Amino acid sequence: MSLRTTIRPVTPYRLDLTVQALRRVITNVVDVVTPDGKYLRAFASDDGVNIVEVRQTQNDLLEVHIKGRHALARLETVARMLGTSADLRVWNARVAMSPWLATLARDLRGVKPPRYPDLWEASCNAIVFQQLSIVAASTIMRRFVERFSDPIEHDAVRLHPFPATAKILGASDSKLHGVGLSRQKATYLKDVAAAVTSRSITSTIIESLSTDDALRELQKIRGIGRWAAANILLRGFGRLDVFPPSDSGAAKSIKILSGDPKTNLDEVLCSLGDVRGMLYFHFLLGRLRRLDGL
Repeated sequence: MSLRTTIRPVTPYRLDLTVQALRRVITNVVDVVTPDGKYLRAFASDDGVNIVEVRQTQNDLLEVHIKGRHALARLETVARMLGTSADLRVWNARVAMSPWLATLARDLRGVKPPRYPDLWEASCNAIVFQQLSIVAASTIMRRFVERFSDPIEHDAVRLHPFPATAKILGASDSKLHGVGLSRQKATYLKDVAAAVTSRSITSTIIESLSTDDALRELQKIRGIGRWAAANILLRGFGRLDVFPPSDSGAAKSIKILSGDPKTNLDEVLCSLGDVRGMLYFHFLLGRLRRLDGL
């Protein structure tokens, strides 16, 4: 089965920047970009495998090709992941008050807030990336995916669906440690996998809660603290009113990107209000550009 369709995103929209914000680094083997700018992703479930291809046309449409069963349902996931309905007029109005932020936003015009497809993937990324550099965490995440996911060949490109909860629950501690996970993080991932599998926490539950209540609910799971919970809400649920607290990367980014070591992050976040989460993605892309995309 196959579905070919188009999505008309809220403009301005840039697929390349949005996908870069989603995948973080070019070594990401789950979210893949081909040399000609096409976004590829494989999804595996009990119903089979979906292969997704997305490219942006010159008239700003997104051409989407989905192979596999239940393609319409997968289309909704892809549109959500790529932030196609996000309207950032409030963000643009607020950053206009700050010269350095206005410049950063102008340079990254068209990036939309990406989202992981589900609670499980968002939680795994939050746990792996907490308290580590992007380079170190990305290396561990790649090993994790390659070790616990069966690759799929598509048009001479190797794609890796994100590992299923069952694979992690059935994995030995030594195998988890073997990809670079600490003992604590290996335990935390199993705890999240168990919670998601038992449905003691679900995306539906989180979506039904206010941001404050959702933060508290997520922190009931061992291993998910304030930073990880905020990261899950931002990158997994599109809650732009959150910004991961005490983020060492943000502290470095604001000094580098503002050009002023005295720039106060808390004051900037306060001025951005309920769209402060977009600053996270701008910091990420701004620093990656400085590092040539990692």
